[in-house]
Amino acid sequence: MNTEDFRPEKEVKVFYPPQRVLMGPGPSDTHPRVLNAMARPTLGHLDPVFTEMMEEIKSLMRYAFQTKNRMTFPVSGPGSVGMEMCFVNMIEPGDKVIVCSNGVFGGRMVENVERHGGVAVTVNDKWGEPVDPQKVEDALKKNPDTRIIAFVHAETSTGASSDAKTLCEVARKHDCMTIVDTVTSLGGTPIKVDEWGIDAIYSGSQKCLSCPPGLSPVSFSERVTDLVKNRKTKVHSWFMDISLLLNYWGSAARTYHHTAPTNALYALHESLLMLAEEGLEHSWARHRYNYEALKDGFATLGMNYVVAEPYRLPQLNSVFVPAGVDEKEVRRRLLAEYSLEIGAGLGDFAGKVWRFGLMGTSCRVDNVIFCLNALETILSDMGLKVERGAAAAAAHKRYATNPMF
Repeated sequence: MNTEDFRPEKEVKVFYPPQRVLMGPGPSDTHPRVLNAMARPTLGHLDPVFTEMMEEIKSLMRYAFQTKNRMTFPVSGPGSVGMEMCFVNMIEPGDKVIVCSNGVFGGRMVENVERHGGVAVTVNDKWGEPVDPQKVEDALKKNPDTRIIAFVHAETSTGASSDAKTLCEVARKHDCMTIVDTVTSLGGTPIKVDEWGIDAIYSGSQKCLSCPPGLSPVSFSERVTDLVKNRKTKVHSWFMDISLLLNYWGSAARTYHHTAPTNALYALHESLLMLAEEGLEHSWARHRYNYEALKDGFATLGMNYVVAEPYRLPQLNSVFVPAGVDEKEVRRRLLAEYSLEIGAGLGDFAGKVWRFGLMGTSCRVDNVIFCLNALETILSDMGLKVERGAAAAAAHKRYATNPMF
């Protein structure tokens, strides 16, 4: 057969993506420094210069996670791979796991437990509310043979933050290990792995770290590495078996495991370096500072938050769509006319809420004002009664009266 028969049906040219302002639930805008880092010369994944950089990534990640865990490294894959790595290593057939579910990603944890042969005991909370530690305590009393408690610290589908410190205290009280999802929280709100006693934790590169998608920072306590070494059965994934990865990420004398995505790791190194340069506490404060202004602007537009104030993530703002407004049309116009991306609702919230991200590089004063002005214009065009200019004015007022430090 002629090779020409397999040519694409239409002419394919060099792809140039449009410039967007990313204010959805992720990915966030990638900083130019990070993009530049990705363009540097590719090295072999066992090159001694590259392995030196690997050690720096591990050190920078320990700072971001606030831990001294030796097994702290980025998984070659998105946050979902980080999630599965935790479950596939820590669960053996028949193990009982309490999974806290208050949104889409708690549900994915249940799926992971069951696929790896565990028994999931689900503790449900209403979408938009945090995990209730008392419900977890009650579930543990009914299931004293539980080995692991898994929960989402920052639920991306709702914008709700749960009390990770208290949940870990409950787990330790009952001699359970913990698996914690921090995909949306790392770099945006406090995470203190060692202080809170977290055993296994995972995140994503594309949220508050403002790195392109495709890497999942993880960290495992010594309890987890000991657990994996003493398993009765093999880990059901060769690629994600941390006992094998120890020889690549965990030892000074690197042995081949897989071809690491070198240029993507340059990007993560740069984004973590930028976080260290800014300082964790400053980054946490910056996310809250811009959230407060965005919140005041939303109030002038009659937009109500899904999550109550004490449990609200500053970096992920879920608001109910005003009555009578075509939520898809608003998102379409924001993208078409302003090149501004926001997120739709997932699961139970599909068609009911918008999700506005203020993450990493996207978490800036100019983005807050730009978003409010664009949203106000479109809502006014669609017949919603709004005072033109009021949203940005409210945000500016908050900035003027609420300095970051």
